[in-house]
Amino acid sequence: MKQDTATPQAPMLLHLRANLPIVISFACIILLLLLGSLYSENFLSPDYLIQQLKVASFLGVIATGMMLIILMGQIDLSVPWLLTTGAMMASAATAFGPAGEFLAVPFGVFCGFAMGMVSGVGVAYLRIPAMIVTLAMNVIAQGLMVAYTGGFSPSDTASSGMRYLATGNLIGGVPNAILVWIGIGALAVFVLNRTTFGRAVYAIGNRESAAFLSGAATQRLMMFGFGISGALAAFGGVLLAGYAGKAAQSMGDAYLLPSIAAVVLGGTSILGGRGNYLGTVAGVILVTLLQSILSVMQIAEFGRQIIYGLVIVTMLLLYGRERALR
Repeated sequence: MKQDTATPQAPMLLHLRANLPIVISFACIILLLLLGSLYSENFLSPDYLIQQLKVASFLGVIATGMMLIILMGQIDLSVPWLLTTGAMMASAATAFGPAGEFLAVPFGVFCGFAMGMVSGVGVAYLRIPAMIVTLAMNVIAQGLMVAYTGGFSPSDTASSGMRYLATGNLIGGVPNAILVWIGIGALAVFVLNRTTFGRAVYAIGNRESAAFLSGAATQRLMMFGFGISGALAAFGGVLLAGYAGKAAQSMGDAYLLPSIAAVVLGGTSILGGRGNYLGTVAGVILVTLLQSILSVMQIAEFGRQIIYGLVIVTMLLLYGRERALR
């Protein structure tokens, strides 16, 4: 009798197929590094690479929240102005003396969390499409911040704590911003892989009705998911304000498409239910290096946005077709 030798290889092939986007992303990172070295001799220097990781950490914090939403089969378009809200409100808190300095970071994050929770209520309980709710929240946040500043550039400066988080070095030559991203990433990996909440996130993304019938509090979990996404977007804004020294209007506009692209490039299905945080890390680094090379090549901002849009549409078509065939 002829022994079937294909069966033991099946799990390995399935594992490879599931992680293929991650492998491709890291391969593209190596390719971009080599390409960048052709334009600049310093592109592969340790100092430049650390600087790129530092820049990537801001996007990484924001993309963590975006990944959570996409895993649930939703989308968050409120990132730009929730990011700006977190930055402005944290900076505004510094005007209230030592207490304001101490509460600046948590206050900015809380503002993003509260607005994200409102979006979550609209999506989870009122059953309004996430695209509509989060886009409306983005406009509301924009209106509130314009009203707060009177339409002018904010005059509040970042607190010393905000600047230390974004630009300081706690351990040797490793920037604090990278350590913050590592901490948030480690927490995200633990939550997604080791907790009931994480398992429910994947279940909701695969089929919300089945997750509900299995006993998961899908509405409450989805609401808190949007709250977490808003908090991380605001925290990203706090870090960016600390990096720049102050907040600025529309500072979050450049982070919506990159945050989505980073998550999708890392292999997270934009239709929900499948993804790995390591892939998001790879996607964040890939997008950051791509931005750097496009800057070196002097590609205009509209060109970068076109590239991000094409990447997202391409991956959506690939994942959408795969989901339809299953």
